Order: sequence, then C-alpha cells, then structure tokens
Amino acid sequence: MCRFMVYKGSEPIILSKLITEPSHSILTQSYDSRLRLDSRRPVNGDGFGVGWYTEPELGPDPCVFTSTLPAWNCVNLERIAPKTASRLVFAHVRATTEGSLAENNCHPFQHNTLMWMHNGNIGAWKYVKRPLANSLSDKWFLGVKGGTDSEWAFALFLDTLEKDGVDPSSEPKDGFDTKLLRRAMKKTIAKINAFVKAVPAEHELDDVETRSLLNFAVTDGHSVIVTRYVSSKTDAAASLYYSSGTAWVEGKTKGQFKMERRDKASDVVLVASEPLTFERHNWLSVPTNTIVAICNQTVYVRPIKDEFYDPDPSTERSTGFARSKGLVSKAPGGGTITPSTIPGTPVPRNEVETAGGSFIVKDDLERVRSNVEDFSLRTGPGGLPLLPTTGHHVPACQARRAAGMKGSAPNNGPISAT
Repeated sequence: MCRFMVYKGSEPIILSKLITEPSHSILTQSYDSRLRLDSRRPVNGDGFGVGWYTEPELGPDPCVFTSTLPAWNCVNLERIAPKTASRLVFAHVRATTEGSLAENNCHPFQHNTLMWMHNGNIGAWKYVKRPLANSLSDKWFLGVKGGTDSEWAFALFLDTLEKDGVDPSSEPKDGFDTKLLRRAMKKTIAKINAFVKAVPAEHELDDVETRSLLNFAVTDGHSVIVTRYVSSKTDAAASLYYSSGTAWVEGKTKGQFKMERRDKASDVVLVASEPLTFERHNWLSVPTNTIVAICNQTVYVRPIKDEFYDPDPSTERSTGFARSKGLVSKAPGGGTITPSTIPGTPVPRNEVETAGGSFIVKDDLERVRSNVEDFSLRTGPGGLPLLPTTGHHVPACQARRAAGMKGSAPNNGPISAT
C-alpha cells in the first residue's frame, strides 16, 4: 500500500520542507514506513508523485511531477523540491497493488484543476472493474490512462460530480463548492460499496475479499477533501493523521520540524498517512470512517454515516485487516522496526482502535477486564475499593495489584484490610 501527504497553507512553503527535509518526510516513508508492515512489498518504491498549485497568473491547474523511480533515488526530486514553493501540495509514494509500474499509474491523478490520491484498495477489484467502468459516461471512461483501481475511482468521482450538475472541467474562480465536493466523495464511496456488495451474489463467490480501504484525497486548488474509510463495521481503516497551526518550522536540530501554535488561528494544515514528526502533541488521529474537509485553513471532521457507521463512540475496531494489507494504524512514535529488518510476513496483532484514536492489544484488554471482574471490587464512601468479604478499604496500589495491574508501592505482600 501507499503513503500520501497533503499541505494547505495561507502562505507558500518550499516543497523540500515537506517532502525531503523532515526526519520522517514522505521521501523517508518510501523506504522507512513506520506505520506500514508488509514484507511482501516492504518499501513504497514503485514510483512517486508530487502535485502543487502555482501562482494564479500561471493558470489554475496544478503542476504534477511523477516518476517510476523510487522517491529516495530520484535526483530530479532533490533538485526541484528546494526551488519550488506552493500553498497547496499533494505528495504520494507508491507500493503497487493494482496496475503496472508506469508513470500513468503514479499518483496524484489530475483532471483540469482537480487532483486525486488514494491509499488502500477496492475490494474484489477484478470483479468490480467492469461494472464500475460500464457505469461511467464515455468522457470519463476514455479519460482513464492507467490500470489502477485508484484512477478508476477518480473517474467515478468525476462522473458523480457531473451527474450532480457540476462540470468537473470548469474552472470556478474560487474553486468548487466544498459541500459539493464532500457530497460527491460520499456518493463515490457509496457507489463503490454497492458494486462490491453485488459481487458475491452475482458471481456466486463466498470467499472473495470484499472489504475496501478507501483513504481518498481530492482538491480543486482551494478546498481539500480527505477520507479515512474501511467498508467494515469492526475493522480499523488505514492510518491517517492531521496537524494544524500557525507555522511549520524546523527546530534547532536539522530535520526536526514542528507545528507552531502562536495563537488560535490555523494558517497551516497538514494531513498525512504517517506523521512527518513523532511529536505526539503535534498530530491528531483521524477517526475511522470519517471525512475531513479543509476550507480556508479550517478543518471540518465529520463521520460518514452509512451501513458501516457505528454511533457508539466506545466502539473498538480491530487493526488486523489493515495490517494484513501492510497498513498499520497506531499512534505517532510507534513501531521502530524498519522494513529492511523484517524477516517474514508478520502475523497481525489482534489490536483494537479505541474511540480516542489509541490502540491496545485485544488479549491484554480482555485479560485486564477479566481480572477486574474476578476481583469484584465494590466502592465505599469516597470511592475507595472495598474487600468483598469484609467491606474494609483497600489501598489503591494493592487493589491494582490484585486486579493484575502494576502497583506503585514496593510492598508485594498479601492484601490486608487497613
């Protein structure tokens, strides 16, 4: 699977400050992807792409630079990035799942002022491709140049926009309405789900993998729409984070960037499959099955309410599916194993995503719950735990030890009433 990054700022930024210089830049992620664990294709080395918008006098459409070279091995990227600046940047490093190693399969994809990226896969793709293609008008069907499910999803998005009465080839002065782009994105996901859902019944297949990982990003040069989505009610989607503040600056140590927040204003917004730094307070995890809209430097985060939506905020989602696809979802600063050190295909850990965006191994979670239930603590006046048989107060450290948790006191003797 791939990695992508989005930058939107009120002022232009030099591309190298995002793409090559940060310690965990998108270029670094092409060979050292901390939240990706896939020994089948252990690096994102199947090409890359960068798209950026220039000053208005040069036209409203973006400049897109793609290459089949690995990002870490492209001299031209190193030459261009320090000499190019933009207010809106898309960057993508690729690990192929569909489509050959070719420039027309490298993201971002473009149509006039619109750019598109994808991290993930469409479930049961070889059965979905024909009905999806047949649903498109000739204009968008003939516009597909490559062989990726990602580009076909872009064609479906363009077709959806047009059927909603919006001409994707037009060039509105201030861009398309953000709400229209967001609605078209939701409809595109719904159509993909409908195509996938029809596969088992139509082809009489019981074992085909129908789950899709749909982390999409689209922009018209003004607004940005990004999704973190999986077509499942129990699985977590591929990782996605965002950060906002007043400036993206380099610290005293070379390569150590941070998001400054001098006031409540938001002049800079970054969205990335993996954080560009491992400063935990700088990044927020986007919840699974969520759509993010960036408009005038303001970030709007809303759930995608469909058949896979769960209104319960305490729902825990397993990361097993995302891991099996080489996409690990965990908090910034996690896993230090780099792809080159992985001896074989890892067995996905049975983790669950909590409502707060953190992750816990499910076995540990169940053990803690079981220990707490076995201990059967009750509370007395002041909220202190009581011994079930005597009703006497138990010191907090001893109560934790009895429940199987780490205590803070050195005394490891038997619990006694105080």
